[in-house]
Amino acid sequence: MLENGIKGTQTVTVNEKNTALAMGSGVLEVFATPAMIALMEETCWRSIADALGEENTSVGTLLEIRHTAPTPVGMNVTCESTLTEIDGRRLVFQVTAYDEKGTVGEGKHERFVVQKEKFQNKANDKR
Repeated sequence: MLENGIKGTQTVTVNEKNTALAMGSGVLEVFATPAMIALMEETCWRSIADALGEENTSVGTLLEIRHTAPTPVGMNVTCESTLTEIDGRRLVFQVTAYDEKGTVGEGKHERFVVQKEKFQNKANDKR
């Protein structure tokens, strides 16, 4: 059952594949902003997946994120999410990412609960 306060945590190690240089978001070998955003989205959806049942999932619809500090290759980045608002099918999460030295990103992420098959069919109909 969905309820405010559900928390999630995911950790990744910064490596050659998730740097700004590798992901095309810059030229430095630091944790890429797109990689941080992907980590935040994954942390949120995984935190509520079991509560949605087999036929439903959630899709990301809004990100208000600040990437505030660099993380070099070899360090871990952990994201923590908290479900702070439930408005029908709309879910709002607060997210924070940090490495061993402190916060590297934070913000808000919204997701919507959708029926898997119906949503996939709608996407497929665009072909």
